[in-house]
Amino acid sequence: MENTTSPKQLWESALVEIGTSISKANFQTWFKDTNVSRLEDGVAYLAVPNAFVRDWISDKYHKMALHALRNLSEQIRSIEYVITKDEQKRAPARIAEWTHDSGNTELPLKEHYTNKENNLNPRYTFDSFVVGPFNELAHAAAQAIIKKPAVYNPLFFYGNTGHGKTHLVQAVGNFLYKTEPLKKAFYITSEKFQIEFVVAMQANRINQFKEKYRIYDLFIMDDIQFLSGKWKTQEELFHLFNTLYESNKQIIFSADVHPNFISDIQDRLKSRFASGMVVDLPAPDFESRIAILQSKAKHSGFPISMETAQYLAGIIEGNIRELEGLLNAIICSSQLKGRELNLSEVKSIVKANEKPKKMISIKDVLRVISNFYQIEESSIYEKTRRKEVVRPRQIAMFLLREDCSISYPLIGQKLGGRDHTTVIHSYEKIKNELKHNSTLEQEIKQLRAML
Repeated sequence: MENTTSPKQLWESALVEIGTSISKANFQTWFKDTNVSRLEDGVAYLAVPNAFVRDWISDKYHKMALHALRNLSEQIRSIEYVITKDEQKRAPARIAEWTHDSGNTELPLKEHYTNKENNLNPRYTFDSFVVGPFNELAHAAAQAIIKKPAVYNPLFFYGNTGHGKTHLVQAVGNFLYKTEPLKKAFYITSEKFQIEFVVAMQANRINQFKEKYRIYDLFIMDDIQFLSGKWKTQEELFHLFNTLYESNKQIIFSADVHPNFISDIQDRLKSRFASGMVVDLPAPDFESRIAILQSKAKHSGFPISMETAQYLAGIIEGNIRELEGLLNAIICSSQLKGRELNLSEVKSIVKANEKPKKMISIKDVLRVISNFYQIEESSIYEKTRRKEVVRPRQIAMFLLREDCSISYPLIGQKLGGRDHTTVIHSYEKIKNELKHNSTLEQEIKQLRAML
């Protein structure tokens, strides 16, 4: 993209790409009144009509928007969200006015933006973290290291997307930032850590890179699974871990699976990940989902009825982010109408924002299983009775039947032309063993998360 391209033209081009990736209804709802008001020092300032649209886009479409902009201009590193003048006039006490012509570059509602010093989002606190049966152990572990740093070191949280890992780990960082101003906390995703490491190598600034991360009293790395196969970055993290650990500095990691099941990670790193305390963050139960919805709605100033909370909690079982996304859409519509929505209107919003279910193919299942158990994918089809192959094949048959609802004969046909009775036997064997084999139960859970 040439430098002569205006911010408006840049955003209009980005919208073309975004429009091909989401439904027309979602595009019209969330991107209709947006524009890039200016570009400065690699930051695209995206103007949005109100706080609800800002929160929705930043939570649900941030990566998509940034990717579209970077495809047009590699100089863009990040997006900051600002609220347009119309919204500011309606709420002058809450939102500082900002316009391009005013020359005032201070961003509104600074408490909603990531702290550039430590990468922590001030919204992620223990006060806004809803504790339920599904996450009480994880919450207790986080509270324990606040009271006695390094009592669990490292502390490793794992769970599927949208279970609250990022909120919890950042809550620890924000607590330290507010209560111990002389101590330094730092949050980073593994992806960003890897990018910074590569840039440092290319610029011959490895020593500066090492020094940067060794000064922190609390080091938090999110989504550790993205370091899979990044061997040089893993080597650097290994040495950083040792330095921080030996200095009794608290380390927190998170991932979507148990550290033992992350593929292409050095064994010595896996050993260190699991050397402190490893805590599962499972999907929230029905009652917890209701509590989360009511808490978020109350915090926004637009409480919802129990009927609406129960309906939303019933249709989305595992992902807290999806719950919050639907809630934001409902609150936005309530604000525009000036009243609470009835259940029929809520259902219409849910339908408009419904995303298509991802179809998992037989090939996908076999690829994930072969990688997980470190066997050749082709061996699953072969007429071998080797134990290291038979077990993964039985699990594949179980998942294809249980999760994909594929018929027994078709599974047998696709997996090497086996008789359907063989598939039935494998399915029943795994199903019965799950009742008493906790290790198998954990493996199935990790495979499902990977799929």
